[in-house]
Amino acid sequence: MQEIGLIIYPEFQVLGLAICSAFELANISENREIYKISLLSEKGGLVQTSAGFGVNSSALPLREFDTLIVMGDTSTTAISPVLVDFLRKSAPNTRRIGAVCTGAYVLAEAGLLDGLRATTHWFRALEFKRAYPRITVEEDRIFITDGKIWTSAGMSASVDLALAMVEEDLGADAARLVAKQLVVYHRRSGGQSQFSVALELQPETNRISSALNYAKENLKSDLSVNELAAVVSLSPRQFSRIFHAETGTSPAKAIENLRVECARNMIENGRYSIDRIASDTGFGDRERMRRAFLRAFGQPPQMIQRAYRV
Repeated sequence: MQEIGLIIYPEFQVLGLAICSAFELANISENREIYKISLLSEKGGLVQTSAGFGVNSSALPLREFDTLIVMGDTSTTAISPVLVDFLRKSAPNTRRIGAVCTGAYVLAEAGLLDGLRATTHWFRALEFKRAYPRITVEEDRIFITDGKIWTSAGMSASVDLALAMVEEDLGADAARLVAKQLVVYHRRSGGQSQFSVALELQPETNRISSALNYAKENLKSDLSVNELAAVVSLSPRQFSRIFHAETGTSPAKAIENLRVECARNMIENGRYSIDRIASDTGFGDRERMRRAFLRAFGQPPQMIQRAYRV
């Protein structure tokens, strides 16, 4: 049996407790107690959640755990030195240590992320990167595993993290069954984006929105600055200037991101070859698409395709 300690503290984000369901359903699916879950806090007793109600917890123990996971919060609560010390002392004898959302701050304070890759909620990523320069922060990831350390994005990404742990322990079939019981379509791969291109750009004017809509509907086209500018009756120079001012990025980068997002969705669909996807999304060839995926997700399309097939 594997003991999992979920570390909580006042005002932790209550959605993180969804992680419990993945481990609970794994036990039910396997018809045996594989995982035993304990809620841990610095002093034990009732701990208030971000939603205002309390949950009961045990004080940080001296015994060892197979897996320790630090919950996140929505306000980056001051980090307890006691908790940091507990993690430092526990790390050598713990098989896996994880963090959900801003729980990564606690691991960082304990020095457990130094020299490693990690992620956190995209809204906190820049602040996290500045605070801990020795960590390679990849803000556009659902979760990252680097050695024995696991970190995930915020909110619902805790479920993806738990399903990945179940897959590591029990195999892909078990994880897929748990995902179905959770009514989750599939486990999102660690390299999947935290948010969509359309939500990220959010242009202010109809002209730039129209250009982006045109681009999404015509990804196989060249989509040069000249072509996009002509669609909205602007000169190429005016278009580039206004586009960057409203979206914070260049037209070329935005188009690449739209193509990558569309390609990822086609991979998720599972019916198309890499060559077909590269052609239909305007990359032209698989090598150009591979380089774009590496820039966007840190892994090639074939790896994401294998994860979705599982």
